[in-house]
Amino acid sequence: QVQLEESGGGLVQAGGSLRLSCAASGRIFSGYVMGWFRQAPRKEREFVAAIRWSGGSTYYADSVKGRFTISRDNAKNTVYLQMNSLKPEDTAVYYCAANVKDYGLGSEYEYDYWGQGTQVTVSS
Repeated sequence: QVQLEESGGGLVQAGGSLRLSCAASGRIFSGYVMGWFRQAPRKEREFVAAIRWSGGSTYYADSVKGRFTISRDNAKNTVYLQMNSLKPEDTAVYYCAANVKDYGLGSEYEYDYWGQGTQVTVSS
């Protein structure tokens, strides 16, 4: 079992920055992929970014490329999402998730473990 806990959400003005953290506990294997998803009100959950524990390869949704950076600290079992140049349309609940199969990284249905989410609100 893997437990994930997000933190770092909050209220920020457009153009500002936030850094989200996802602390993982339990059986974390180097083959896992860690992802960030978000869900805005009345919208479906969407992929934001992903990173492989081993090697650190990263993947981003087009909507956040150049603004968001995903990273990990293997020693701390923590994944981060640095969000810069935030826009009101980035407002959502952000979820951390773990994919044990290293497959279908952009699909929420391929992720096996989820955190509870953290709210990010960007004011205009």
